Amino acid sequence: MTAAAFIGPADVAAIIGAATIIDCRFRLTEPAWGRSSYAEGHLPGAHYAHLDEDLAAVGRGPGRHPLPQRRDLHRSLRRWGVRPERPVVVYDDAGGAIAARAWWLLRDAGHERVAILDGGWQAWIEAGLEINARPVETRPSDAEFDAGKMPSLGVTQLKSRLGRGGTILLDARSKARFDGVEEPIDAKAGHIPGAVSRPFDSNLVGGRLKPRDRLAGEWRELLGERLPADVVHMCGSGVTACFNLACMEHLGRAGSALFVPSWSGWIEDPQNAVAVLDR
Repeated sequence: MTAAAFIGPADVAAIIGAATIIDCRFRLTEPAWGRSSYAEGHLPGAHYAHLDEDLAAVGRGPGRHPLPQRRDLHRSLRRWGVRPERPVVVYDDAGGAIAARAWWLLRDAGHERVAILDGGWQAWIEAGLEINARPVETRPSDAEFDAGKMPSLGVTQLKSRLGRGGTILLDARSKARFDGVEEPIDAKAGHIPGAVSRPFDSNLVGGRLKPRDRLAGEWRELLGERLPADVVHMCGSGVTACFNLACMEHLGRAGSALFVPSWSGWIEDPQNAVAVLDR
């Protein structure tokens, strides 16, 4: 597998025994659901990564899904058998919204050959490919991992960037949440003043990534001549924003930053400004 942000089901099937597979299925409203679904069936050889337990440090803020501690993440990567020379495929059943967080963390740890399964679990099933529920036996890795390979920002850093101008802040939440029409998760509705809406699922059609030319045109219209370094991504808690990041990398626009605390972290300080759609 060459370095790519996304990979199709047939290509995953071709490397299934030579790649590390990570199942990231998860539901915010049912935190135990993903693990139980994994136990019922998963891609051959897949390990399970729990968003709250493996891909975030819940309760350590700011935000609902702060990044995991470096030592904890590296311990999980070794447990799953991740090695620099071995490609990694991550998947979920949410269009890639959760798997993208695993993709970003692996890239941040210095792993170059990691990809999101395009279409996820549904695409794998539709292709009639093998699934199993057998316990996974993998020799743990003793690999050393890096950190900080992907640009990221906290609240203070974001304010500084926005204050200087020249930065575009893209919000991957639904348009209704961005506009402040609804907010089913966080304590306040709305968005950071000046942010631009780019829902993560606007990159998809029928649950799969849009054709490259179509996707490239949309991002070109959105960003114009801006460099990736001038783009910052956010969402509700720094998870689905990673999908927009992966899409940019897929289009050859690597190097933009993740605002890790995202909306849930921003609104923890009542002094931070909030904007809503004028109605």
